[in-house]
Amino acid sequence: MLLVKAGGGRDLNWEGVCADIAEIRASEPVVLVHGASTLRDDLAARLNVPVRTVVSPSGVTSVYTDREAIEVFLMAYAGLANKRLVAGLLRGGVPAVGLCGVDGRLWEAVPKKDIPVVENGKTKLLRDNLTGRVERVNTGLLRLLIDNGYVPVLCAPAISAEGEIVNTDNDLAAAVMAGALGITRMVYLFEAPGLLRDPGHEDTRIARVGRDGIEAVLPFARGRMKKKIMGVRKALDAGVETVYFGDGRIDHPVRSALAGNGTVFG
Repeated sequence: MLLVKAGGGRDLNWEGVCADIAEIRASEPVVLVHGASTLRDDLAARLNVPVRTVVSPSGVTSVYTDREAIEVFLMAYAGLANKRLVAGLLRGGVPAVGLCGVDGRLWEAVPKKDIPVVENGKTKLLRDNLTGRVERVNTGLLRLLIDNGYVPVLCAPAISAEGEIVNTDNDLAAAVMAGALGITRMVYLFEAPGLLRDPGHEDTRIARVGRDGIEAVLPFARGRMKKKIMGVRKALDAGVETVYFGDGRIDHPVRSALAGNGTVFG
């Protein structure tokens, strides 16, 4: 079974992702997790809802989520992006089913109400943040779909044990889900050729990182890339054998990543 996590960048080749999944699922089941950050930002601007990006003391970038932000998040991720992607897969003959982490308690998260952030060089505590860390996965629901030939198309948000909708990080949630499902191969797609030593130069791709080399490459990960590397580490610790980073902008992005044309971890 293959898990594909495709980011939400503006230039991702979604037609190519769908075509690759249609081909790959002929020989093995596929689960797709998608982002929608660009769509969320565009929608937030149209609705005049500010998107607030915060940075943790360790340098990890995330989006602060209040009540208004979670409504925009649901519209962009579970609504527009998810259903457009499902429709694209259906056009290619793939029996896709779109769900978010709330459906069937698919992704259950532990809320993180208060988070430390760095602003203007000072660390402060942001309260009433509607985010959470996925710790439980409804594998029964996923296997029901997979065993009956469907391709699950999944995204954040998640739900807490108390039934509260919370934002969560797709990269980390996908890694937790991969471990829960016993998946051995995982692909991350985004708008770069792989992990780069210098994010400003695409010819600085790091081709391979061993299991014991994750910490050594963390300094090269900036902004959102830090969470992807954290997702790789979590996936490998959970039993995934190989994680592939690939360029989501190119033709056949999934197949190219699996061929080792990005960065291979493991």
